[in-house]
Formats: sequence, C-alpha cells, structure tokens
Amino acid sequence: MFPLRDENPQILTPFITYGLIVANLYAWFSLQGMGRGDAFLGSLCTYGLIPGELFGLVEPGTLIPLDGFSVCRLEGQARPETIFTSMFMHGSWFHLLGNLWFLFLFGNNIEDAMGHFRFLIFYLLTGFVAAAAQIVAAPTSVIPMVGASGAISGVMGAYILLYPRVRVVMLVIIVIFITTIRVPAAILLGYWFMLQLLGGLFIPSDGGGVAFFAHAGGFLAGMFLVRHFKNPKLLAMHPYYAGIDLDQGSDVRRHRRRGR
Repeated sequence: MFPLRDENPQILTPFITYGLIVANLYAWFSLQGMGRGDAFLGSLCTYGLIPGELFGLVEPGTLIPLDGFSVCRLEGQARPETIFTSMFMHGSWFHLLGNLWFLFLFGNNIEDAMGHFRFLIFYLLTGFVAAAAQIVAAPTSVIPMVGASGAISGVMGAYILLYPRVRVVMLVIIVIFITTIRVPAAILLGYWFMLQLLGGLFIPSDGGGVAFFAHAGGFLAGMFLVRHFKNPKLLAMHPYYAGIDLDQGSDVRRHRRRGR
C-alpha cells in the first residue's frame, strides 16, 4: 500500500514545508551529485552523522568502507553540526522522494496547527531527538546516518494526535488488481510506528540500512512535543481537527466558541 493523499485540506500556505522540500532537493542536486560519484560519497562522509566519531570513539584516520570501492577517512573529531546537516542528506533517489512525499502529505496540516515558525523549530527538534535515539541505540556505529525521516516521523507523531480520524487514501496493488482504500490516519500511522519499533528491537542497529530507532524516537518526540507547539487559534480554524485534548484542548474549544 502507498499513501496518495489525505482528506484534510490545508488552511495556511505551508511555506516551511515547501522550503524544507526545496532545501532537501537542493542538497541532493548541489551537494550530493544526485547520488552519483565522488560528490555523493563525499557528502555522506562530510554531512552524515557518524555516532562513533561524534563521541570520539574512533581513531583519526580510520577508514570506513562505503560501497565496496570507496571509503570515508574519519578525522576522529566530534562534529555536532552533522546532527542537523544529516537531516538534509539522502542515500538514494527512493530515499529522497519517499521522505519528501511523506513530508508533503502530512507536513502541511501540522504547519496549519502550529504556524510557520513553530513548525520549523518543531521539525528540527524532533529530528534532533530522532538522531539522539539512534545514537543511543548504536553509539559506536561508524555508518553515516543520513535522511529527513527522523524529523518527518515527528511530523507523523503530531499528526496521529491532531487528526487521528482523517482518512488517508491508499493505493493498493495486488498482482494486476489496482484499487484505492481509505484508512484512518490513526490506524495507518499507528501500524507504521509499530513496524519501526519492532524493526528497532529485532534488527541490529549498527549494521546500516534503516534507522528504525530514529524513526520511532522521532515519532514519540512528535507526540510529546505537539502539545507545546500547537497553536489553539489556528486549530480552531481547522475543520478536521479532532485530536485528543492535549494540555491546551480547552483553549481550542474556547477559540471555537468565540468564532461562532
């Protein structure tokens, strides 16, 4: 199954969501050579987050194989800025486009709920927590971590609380049979979260591949932080807000009553 769209109209023009998409595309085309050659491999070494190097657990000059032919030469110095630069790097076209589609699909309505500036801070903060979760799971790993999926997982964690009953239209392909179904966001995102959690628990964290704990950590961070970033005045304008009362739920109801 693949999500095509959600039945959740946007209220604001999602400038930050669009800007994040553009920033990721810029990094892919300008800094990563569209996934080819030395520019791509160099971007993983330069901008990727390497937990073992962050904590000074590798010797300067350590060589890390990337694709069987190329290596990263680690400086052995902590580069905390890579916690954020890694959010804009990707490992493949599929990785990039998949992440940006989910950001486009769910980010606009979370930006609706928070406003532009709050949403940007929320996005970066959940990305930071996601990276921290993966670092805790594999602190000695020397595999470069890249991708926006930790921060986007935070967006999805916020979405499941704010818009749990919104239907997401899913494309279903079974052999030659193609159809669409409408699935509540709570079911879709809850199922996705369980897959990430199980993947993190049963698949080794330090062998590369999918950063399951980053996804799960970002999702939980989004669920926790949304109450501190949501804007009741903006939510009161949104016809599809149907989330759990968080801490300021009464504020949302007050604003709705005043608007009648």
